[in-house]
Amino acid sequence: MLLPIIVSFTNSLMTEQEVGSNYDLIGQMTNAAMSGKDAFVNLKLIPDWVSLDQYYKVLIATPIYLNLFWNSVYMVALIIAGQVIVGALAAYAFAKLRFRGRDRMFFVYLIAMLMPFQVTLVPNYIIADKLGLLNSASAIILPGIFGAFGVFMLRQFMLSIPNAYVEAAYMDGAGHFRIFHQIIIPLIKPGFAALVVLLFVDYWNMVEQPLIFLEDDFKQPLSVYLSVVQQEARGVGFAASVFYMLPMVLLFIYAESYFIEGVQMSGIKG
Repeated sequence: MLLPIIVSFTNSLMTEQEVGSNYDLIGQMTNAAMSGKDAFVNLKLIPDWVSLDQYYKVLIATPIYLNLFWNSVYMVALIIAGQVIVGALAAYAFAKLRFRGRDRMFFVYLIAMLMPFQVTLVPNYIIADKLGLLNSASAIILPGIFGAFGVFMLRQFMLSIPNAYVEAAYMDGAGHFRIFHQIIIPLIKPGFAALVVLLFVDYWNMVEQPLIFLEDDFKQPLSVYLSVVQQEARGVGFAASVFYMLPMVLLFIYAESYFIEGVQMSGIKG
């Protein structure tokens, strides 16, 4: 599991020439055909010469990498913030309020959550086109904000909270907004942390949505451009990959305890 991360980091410290010589599969296949031997990739973990030139190209010399990185941050941050807020409010309604058709509506949410992206691709594209959102970040952000996964996960947490807490607060004169803000939210903080981590991993690595909804290359997230970087310059591709995975690793390290507790608590009551 750790080997790809280690290889990406160590190879990002190599020079472009060394990376090219190690992973020039076409050249090695040609030489192997001429010599009658098998071709192989020279997988190295320790660079001959440590070089930071690849990081200089990613962070300073080539501004497009930082531009695409901030595109990723912008879209993912808005999606996470929006889905946490919308999902928490909807989850409270499904878990603690009683209204006609509640269970049937939540069943529809489950069906929507289980649908793969490819099934809803055409309807989403048509809606974005009718609203004039194509080739803009809103075509990705708005469907992400109203995703069903956050509603499902936070509802599972709220179901584990005894209804007696809500009923006692309601009898004391507290309204639903106060109950939600002062009782529910403090009790489901691990759920928020787990949801943020899972959403971040999902949308930080998105590829299909930007390729379909965004035509302008400068509006794409870095996740889409990484494949192009690998083809143009393998050494820079390793450095860009390390730079790209760093926020994900830091987020998981920071929220590890909350994430584990949140995943465990999400299955307490269905």
